[in-house]
Amino acid sequence: MTRPLRAASLAVLALLAAPVHAQAVNDYPTNARAEYVFACMAANGQTRDMLDRCSCAIDRIAEVLPYKDYVSAETVLRMRQTTGERSGMFRGMAALTETVATLRRAEAEAEILCF
Repeated sequence: MTRPLRAASLAVLALLAAPVHAQAVNDYPTNARAEYVFACMAANGQTRDMLDRCSCAIDRIAEVLPYKDYVSAETVLRMRQTTGERSGMFRGMAALTETVATLRRAEAEAEILCF
């Protein structure tokens, strides 16, 4: 295979692989992204600038954390806010603590990059 043909073949392969990567990063449903942005804007201000920053933040989180892990971490955080014996289970398990820690790291990275 000649060099120009090899380079063209690699370029085509890269273009074909890009949608697969983009799909993997974009596994968050639109309503989950919208819910995050609405909550972020409620906490930070209802401005166009905040819309852009909050949208950026959920995009960064989605790059770091698969959607199923995001849902797990959000569930743990919500369950930790409840009272009673069952909520204690969500506070003490190491695996759940790690899930939340991963979300917190993704959020911290998003804050640095977007805010």
